[in-house]
Amino acid sequence: MSTLRQTYVAVVDDDENAGRAFGRLLRAEGFQPVRYLSAEAFLADTQRPVFDCLVFDVQLGGMSGIELHRLLVASGSSTPVIYVTAHDEPQTREQAEAAGCAAYFRKTAPGQEVVQAIRRAASSAGAPSDHSRGNR
Repeated sequence: MSTLRQTYVAVVDDDENAGRAFGRLLRAEGFQPVRYLSAEAFLADTQRPVFDCLVFDVQLGGMSGIELHRLLVASGSSTPVIYVTAHDEPQTREQAEAAGCAAYFRKTAPGQEVVQAIRRAASSAGAPSDHSRGNR
């Protein structure tokens, strides 16, 4: 039995294929990804683990990734957020940075760059002692 702590990463992306592929990459790198197809699905998941890092698509079908991040910060969350987008525009990047993102990538960025950013963000956030809800 391994005593290594699992690193949980939420992936919120309305592109099911992109989310699935990214989830496979994260699992191959030793992360425990949990995928959501919308910000609303993420918020509705009352059984979600305590995440070490959040990866949000900027443009989602309903609430945007930036809006979700702002909502989480307003509720007291300090979990690091990394944005990915297929539509990189200067104004969007400025909004993401103003929201306090740990990193910002185009969806065409090499996966290993995103993985390294997740590792840095998760390690700088500190390691919770337990991944059950409410212990962070």
